[in-house]
Amino acid sequence: MRKARTEMSPREQAVELLARREYGRQELTTRLLSRGHEHDEVEALLDELAEQGLQSDRRFAESFLRGRVLRGQGPVKMLAELGQRGVDRELARDALREIEQEESVDWYQLATEALQRRFGRGPAGDPKERARRERFLAGRGFDFDHVREALRAMSEADT
Repeated sequence: MRKARTEMSPREQAVELLARREYGRQELTTRLLSRGHEHDEVEALLDELAEQGLQSDRRFAESFLRGRVLRGQGPVKMLAELGQRGVDRELARDALREIEQEESVDWYQLATEALQRRFGRGPAGDPKERARRERFLAGRGFDFDHVREALRAMSEADT
């Protein structure tokens, strides 16, 4: 028989959460505090879980980034979202570089594919449509070079 959540220790709740997916330290802290656990107790527990290798911001960042690449998002947005989740900026950049190498991520190709999925294969017909496509890609987290190259590739695909 399973314990009710209110009867579970912070460790049990943390391990239950981590069994489902990776969590960053900040996100896990927020979850445990919202369940009524004391801040000092949660911090000590998370230090212990990190030492045991059960919680890792590095692993969380890599898992997060892989998922976002599969969704067709760009690096600018990914890094910003990791920052909002409390992941150290340098750790996030290192994880991104590692994912780029392991997965052979081509941001230009990814931007072009995202554009094609959303707007089809044809080029932008007028400046207003081009601006719309630029905003779409920028919103997905691609930088200026990725956007420019994707739009160029779409124009050349029609010729």
